[in-house]
Parts: sequence; C-alpha cells; structure tokens
Amino acid sequence: MQSAISTVCCSRGRGGVTATLPRESRVIVRPPLSPHLLLLPPCASSSSSSAVICLLPPPPPRSAGSSAAAGGYWNSRASFGSGAGVGRMSTDSAVNGSGLSLSGAKKNARTSDYLRHVESMNTMPSGAGKIQRLNAVILGEALASEEDDLIFPSEDFARKAHVSSPQEYLEMYRRSIEDPAGFWSDIASEFYWKQKWGQEVYSENFDVRKGKISIEWFKGGVTNICYNCLDRIIESGNGDKIAIYWEGNEPGVDGSLTYKQLLERVCQLANYLKDIGVRKGDAVVIYLPMLMELPIAMLACARIGAVHSVVFAGFSAESLSQRIIDCKPKVVITCNAVMRGSKAIYLKDIVDAALVESTQNGISVGACLIYENVSALKREDTKCHEGRDIWWQDVVPNYPTTCAVEWVDAEDPLFLLYTSGSTGKPKGVLHTTGGYMVYTATTFKYAFDYKPSDVYWCTADCGWITGHSYVTYGPLLNGATAVVFEGAPNYPDPGRSWDIVDKFGVTIFYTAPTLIRSLMRDGNEYVTRYSRKSLRVLGSVGEPINPSAWRWFFNVVGNSRCPISDTWWQTETGGFMITPLPGAWPQKPGSATFPFFGVQPIIVDEKGNEIEGECSGYLCVKSSWPGAFRTLYGDHERYETTYFKPFPGYYFTGDGCSR
Repeated sequence: MQSAISTVCCSRGRGGVTATLPRESRVIVRPPLSPHLLLLPPCASSSSSSAVICLLPPPPPRSAGSSAAAGGYWNSRASFGSGAGVGRMSTDSAVNGSGLSLSGAKKNARTSDYLRHVESMNTMPSGAGKIQRLNAVILGEALASEEDDLIFPSEDFARKAHVSSPQEYLEMYRRSIEDPAGFWSDIASEFYWKQKWGQEVYSENFDVRKGKISIEWFKGGVTNICYNCLDRIIESGNGDKIAIYWEGNEPGVDGSLTYKQLLERVCQLANYLKDIGVRKGDAVVIYLPMLMELPIAMLACARIGAVHSVVFAGFSAESLSQRIIDCKPKVVITCNAVMRGSKAIYLKDIVDAALVESTQNGISVGACLIYENVSALKREDTKCHEGRDIWWQDVVPNYPTTCAVEWVDAEDPLFLLYTSGSTGKPKGVLHTTGGYMVYTATTFKYAFDYKPSDVYWCTADCGWITGHSYVTYGPLLNGATAVVFEGAPNYPDPGRSWDIVDKFGVTIFYTAPTLIRSLMRDGNEYVTRYSRKSLRVLGSVGEPINPSAWRWFFNVVGNSRCPISDTWWQTETGGFMITPLPGAWPQKPGSATFPFFGVQPIIVDEKGNEIEGECSGYLCVKSSWPGAFRTLYGDHERYETTYFKPFPGYYFTGDGCSR
C-alpha cells in the first residue's frame, strides 16, 4: 500500500468519499481507520485493477458472545462486544504506511441519539487492544479463512439486492425510527385490508409506571392473513405457482401444492372446523409433524378467525396437556404417527394420554381430528375413541373448496405459541394479526433478499416460532415457493439436505447452527457430492453460530458465493430483530450485524439507565415494532413482570451484554 492515492467518484453506488489503490489478491487493512471507512476490494466483474476505499455510514456496536477483537457489529445473540475493528478510530485518521488522508469526513461527528446503535464510536474503547490488520474477501472470489474478518458482497449481488448499500439501509432505518407510522403504513398498504386502520397507526406504553403495558398497530384495520397469503397471491396471477414442495421422510416420497390447490385444501378444512362449531376467537391445538397438513391447518384456523396453537409433535403428553388446559381448545388436530429417520413416534398415543390428563383437570376436548399418515402407521393399528376421534381423510375432502373469509381486526389474536416458563408453567405468547403479518412478510423479504424466482427452504418445525414466521406466513405472504420436510436431515445419510436442495432447486436455505455443526462433523464429502449450484442465500437461526461453523457453512455449503443471514430474534418478537441484509454491507463470521428497520436496541445498567461506551449491562429494546407480542395468554401480569418491570420504559430481552 505504498502507491499514491487518488480521489475518485462514488463506487458501487455507496455514497461518500472513495479512493483507489492497487489490486492485491487479499486486501489487508491496517488501522487506525475512520469510523466511516470501509475498504472495498476490486470486483471480479470490474476492469479496474484497484481496490476502493469508501467513506460510508459506519457499522453498529457488536453484541456479546463473540471475541472482543472482532468489533463493530452485532453478534448473533443479543448484547454488544467491545471491539476493535472496522469503524473505531477518529474520522481524520489514516491508513498506516500509505500516506492516505481523507478530508471528506467531519471531525468529532456526533451521532444522533436514535442512531447510536447503528453508528460506531469516534474513538477506540479502552482496553480493546491494538489491531494488527483486518483481512477481507469478496463474495464468490475466495474462501473465507480464519484470517478473514469481513466478507464483502460482490458488485453484481449488491446491485440486484433490495438494499444495495449501507447508505440505503441507513436512510430506510432512519425513517423507520423518525417516522414509524409513515414507514410501516407504506409497507402495510401493500397488503389487502377490508377496511383501513384509523388515523393512529400505532400506540404503545412500555412503562409500567404509566399504567398497563399495551402495544397496538393498525388498530381498526380489518384484514385476514390467510386471504393475504393465498387469495391475494392467486388474484395477482400466481395461482398456478408452486406454494409448497413437500419431501417425506423416505427419499422419493414427495408432493406439491400450487397456490390454488393450497387454498382449496385450506377451505375444506376451514369448512369442517366451522361445521363442528369452531368460531372466531376459539382455540385449536395442532399437534402435527411436518406434513403439508400442518400449514394447511394453521391457515384454515386463520381463515375463520380461530386462534391456532401449534405444539411441537414430539413433546410429551404432560407438555401437551398443559397447553390444552391453558388455552381450552375446541378441537385437537393430530396424526396417528410419524417416522423421523428410522424412528416411529406414535403421536395419537401421546394425544390420548394428554386428553386424559386434561379431562382430569376439568378441561374436556370434544373432537380430535386424526390425519392418517400411512407411511408411519396403518389406520387399523391406531386406537380410536368413539364419539371423539374422526379421521381427516373420511370427512375433510367432502367439504366445499371455497370458504368465506372471517375478516378480523388487526389486533385480533392470530396464534398462541407456548414457551417454557421458569416456574414450570409454559408461557402462552400471543401474537395478533395485522402487525405480525406486516412485520413477518417484511423481514422475510429483506433478510433473505427474496426474489419471485426463489425456492426457499427453512428446516425448522412449525412447532417453533421460526416455523410460524418463516415456514408458513412469511414465505406465503411474499408469494414464495417453500419446501416442507417431514424427515431428519441426516437420514438416510448426512447428505440428505443437499439432495433436497438439488432436487427442488433451493435458492435460500435457512437452518440452525446445531445442524451446521453436526454436518461439519460428518465431513465435507456428504456436501460436495451434490451440486448445490442453485443456492443463493444462506441463513442461520436458533443459537449463536461460532465463526468456524459460519466459515464452513459459507465455504463448503455455499462455495463462498452465498451471503449468510445470521438472524437474532425471539418467539416474543415475532420476526427478525438484528440481521444482515444480503448485499447491503460486509458480513462478519458469527455476527448478526445491524438491527432491522424500526428496532432500537439499547444497553442499560442494573438501575435501568442507558449506558454508552465500554460497558456491561442488559439488552433492552426501546419502543415497539409491529411484530411484537401483545401479552401472555390469560396472564398479563406475568407479561408485565417478566418483560417490562425489570426496566420500566423498555422491553427486556432477558439477555445480558457487554460492549
């Protein structure tokens, strides 16, 4: 880096001061650096022989759980880490040994209060230590090694992305904070509303000292999420597009449904539920494996205004009965059994035991609808209770394939999802319709850079929030084609996931670090025997992904050409809170990078005071977002005590953090 530097025009559409320097096979950035400075290596498609230094909107603080020397970005699991790295020195600093100075940056620039978590500090935090160098590679040009700190999007990927630069993100983020009503109203208007919401787009009280905690978005707006997932897509001319590819436990067992076919199946089940007395506001417990009938059941409930509560098919009879006792459903929907790999799980037996226990506790369920899963267990081998149990295949196909929509208020409940409680009693997280619909669809679109040609596969079960938001609702609201997989990812061998990717041409693959690390241990050969050439974007969810697993996912699974959306969020948040936007900015292995639009994370001390600079504290969120849960079912006091009383004025995530 000894050559002369010349100032040139803006590069790659990223606004700001830029400078060029000779191309190197790997660009090494030596601090001190400006907090608004990024070094962009040359593009493969570019005729330029130079790398580019760009004065850009800076990265946000990083969360705890990653190395202190990584710097500047949010970690994948809440909290900030201290960090040396990109964006940490004063704005008039220079690259060591290069003779470079930039005059386009303002000295001692002050960060706007609401943007402080997406802009870096002007000085290095004490104790961060000296950084010897930062290495970077470009998406698709080289493998990411342990020496590489950043992976930059390629010019081609960034150009086609929904958000193509840090500046574009910052402009959208700024508006989402300064004008949340206008920002989210514009997005909500893309969906169908039977009646538009009132003049007040949202209202909130996060402070228990000021009264009851409340969150409302689009109150007075009348809509239906099933209509927006299916009818709206069909009316747009995409009725013959595949909505769901289904892959069974055994290779070669599969199926598919177009949007038209899916709507017909949903309407038949919805009509049956209405016929047995299920009405708007009634609860329906769904205890199904990953058959197509699981999202069908969720959508059928939503169509008639019933509140679904999906329970992971594999939870014990005691866990299932606790949920039945709490929400008092009109019906339980299950199947007789499922094969997970080579193991049979007899779901109907579990349901029977749970219903006995719930009856003993005063809650009797009048109907149990059983789907016959012939690949796992024959009907004649399934125990049935006369007068209560009925086979899906005997009744549902006989109902009409059209069903009137039950229009609901945006704040009417959509679903209950129970999480484990510290006291032993599960917490019934309640999400409502309008805000969840808008937020889930928007996070899916931007975090995965979704395009209409994509085939999307999330490996999560619908028994978890990920399956609600990013198997069923998020993809369908965007008119996507999604894969639903019944089996185990290592059955019949650890190459099953990549066999499915090739079979359906999956372009977006979203999974958990637990699976990634498991497949790492099984060896690269199970991955490399398959093409995976269709893959475009990868994603991680569930727990922190360590940098070595991130690099394996990036290098081996994605052939170093697929960005990774490492997402942080919770059952309670409804959708992503901190996540990369592919193509918008460099990625750091193990980091979830920036907060999503409308999300304001902060750190507080034990007294609830917001703290800045180098510190340790508790991760909270200031102000509401559309996808936030509204209460714990039947226990609003516990809702306030758990999430809002620890630090009045904030939503407490339950995570501690250090910066």
